[in-house]
Amino acid sequence: MYRNSCCYPYQWHHPMRDYWNNINWSHNWNCHYYNGNNTNGYPYRLTDYGQRPFVVNIDQATKQNNTYRTAIWTGKHLQVTLMSINVGDDIGLEVHPTTDQFIRIEEGQGLVQMGERKDNLNFHEMAYDGYAIMVPAGTWHNVTNTGNTPLKVYAIYAPPEHPYGTVHVTKADAMTAE
Repeated sequence: MYRNSCCYPYQWHHPMRDYWNNINWSHNWNCHYYNGNNTNGYPYRLTDYGQRPFVVNIDQATKQNNTYRTAIWTGKHLQVTLMSINVGDDIGLEVHPTTDQFIRIEEGQGLVQMGERKDNLNFHEMAYDGYAIMVPAGTWHNVTNTGNTPLKVYAIYAPPEHPYGTVHVTKADAMTAE
């Protein structure tokens, strides 16, 4: 009646046991599933998993990331990136004309600034661990790390903003690439 019915409906002990490999269903361990239990204590492999099914403990991956920007999943209509912003540094004042953006702070604190014009950022708000920031397409925005530790965030872009596999070790690398 149910695929892999021996576990239905209690499949929590084998997360993502079944997966689609673009040809058919397979009953092998899904190598694109990561949590603290199946990485054998090793850090996550922070790479772009593209349009494949993917499950990750986003909190752990975000806190592990030490690069300015690393894309971990780039699909046709959505992208997830991890960012680590140094103390006193910022994401950089930017606007995405056709892309909505969601930013979540996993660790640290920052000043969020937004506005309709580059020279008029009239929205100012402090944000901390667990806060979410929604940036509408066409809105100028910046987030500045005001804490004493790196600001660890993940950002979701819809549609994708950066090329597949983007890794910018430093902010200077990101500025050079743009």
